[in-house]
Amino acid sequence: MTKKLVHFISFSFLLFAVIRCDDSSKTSNTYFGGKIINPKTKFVVLHANDKIIDTLFLDERNKFFANYAEFDEGLYYFQHGNESQYIYLEPKDSLMLRLNTWDFDESLVFAGKGAERNNILVDIFLEDESDNKFYYQLNELAPRIYKKKIDSILDFKLGTYNDYIEKHPKETSSYFKILKVALTHPIYSRLERYPIQHVYALRKDNFPKIEASFYEYRSDIDYNNNSLMYYTPYTRYIRNYLYNTTYALGHKPIKNNFSSEFTVDLLKTINSKIDSEDSRNAFLKRTILDHFYEKSSCNVNLNTFDTFFELSTNEKDKDLIKDLLDNNKAIHKGDELKDFTISDFTNQVLDIEDFVINKNSVLLFWNEKYISKAFIGSRIAYLQKRYPSLNFAVIEIDGNNTNRIKNIDIKNQYFINSQKLKNNFLSSKLHRTVLVDQNGIVVNGYASLSSLKIYHQLKELSKNN
Repeated sequence: MTKKLVHFISFSFLLFAVIRCDDSSKTSNTYFGGKIINPKTKFVVLHANDKIIDTLFLDERNKFFANYAEFDEGLYYFQHGNESQYIYLEPKDSLMLRLNTWDFDESLVFAGKGAERNNILVDIFLEDESDNKFYYQLNELAPRIYKKKIDSILDFKLGTYNDYIEKHPKETSSYFKILKVALTHPIYSRLERYPIQHVYALRKDNFPKIEASFYEYRSDIDYNNNSLMYYTPYTRYIRNYLYNTTYALGHKPIKNNFSSEFTVDLLKTINSKIDSEDSRNAFLKRTILDHFYEKSSCNVNLNTFDTFFELSTNEKDKDLIKDLLDNNKAIHKGDELKDFTISDFTNQVLDIEDFVINKNSVLLFWNEKYISKAFIGSRIAYLQKRYPSLNFAVIEIDGNNTNRIKNIDIKNQYFINSQKLKNNFLSSKLHRTVLVDQNGIVVNGYASLSSLKIYHQLKELSKNN
């Protein structure tokens, strides 16, 4: 079904809201609403950066609607279930949306005042997603040929940008900046990723020689735009730029774990390149956590953590990482897992020794603040099918028997009170996966579901039956 046809169908259900918004030209009110087909929850959450602006509840027809007497122009995003998408709102807008959660982004369409600027942002996003395979194939090309092809694509994107400006002269300069980022930064991200992707594609051991002109676009980029730090095309570019800049310090392509030397240099690159204190701290925390989890092991290099503590100015982040290190010491390979209980969804209390004995077990301890239920649901379901002989338990830290995860059998779901632990290995509430053999002995005290290493680790564990 074409988008034009969807627009036509959408008009019938959006008319009720648009009519209500007709007086918006006479007031300063801003309107936002729509309809969710096959809703996952009973509400839509509107965000500005990391702050929740409003929670909009669906009515009996799965519609939502809100109006705001005062509203700042800018980039927002709405969230429904585990999906989200960006929108650009201005005062006096009457933006209505329709989407089907079975095909979230592809079905999303806007109507009302402000619709055109938002529809093109969604179209740009979908086009970029669909072109991933095409770009991947380009990575095999030599640098000059690759750059030539990318430049032609970039020229086309800028043509789209200039055409939109010409046809929509009344749009604000702030929106034009967002539009340009949406069109160009995914291309810039691919240019930054090219050296490492080229190595992977051709299975080389060294980076290709790249001329300085390859990165000429860098001089036009604002690397410290706080208003864009939560916009994926921008943040993804900054992240790729930081990694590529760190590689350029003389590091060889890393095909397994990031070395401690690379991680230290990356942390220092973040510190020197990102001026905004909040953004710098966010990148520092994300890096230290990502690299730790990627190892899927209790082994830590204190050099990397010392560098983090030296550079970060966020005391809460530092406390979190200190708790992580303390938790990491609490359970190690070779330890006997004992002296605590978990509860199932019937509130039956189980000694952990009884739960793991005679069963090779995978215990995921989690808290929704740091890992999504959607990720857990899809990941555990997949791993259970791949390793059916293993005993899986998904254990919510300080949870209860009401916070169930879909796609996982309720018999595999539990919760634990971390405050009752004599040896609190969960004080940070950061997720951790503990692998235990049939004798109740820890094989890995800090495995990671997001690491590629988990496959080999679970395969080895399943051999012990």
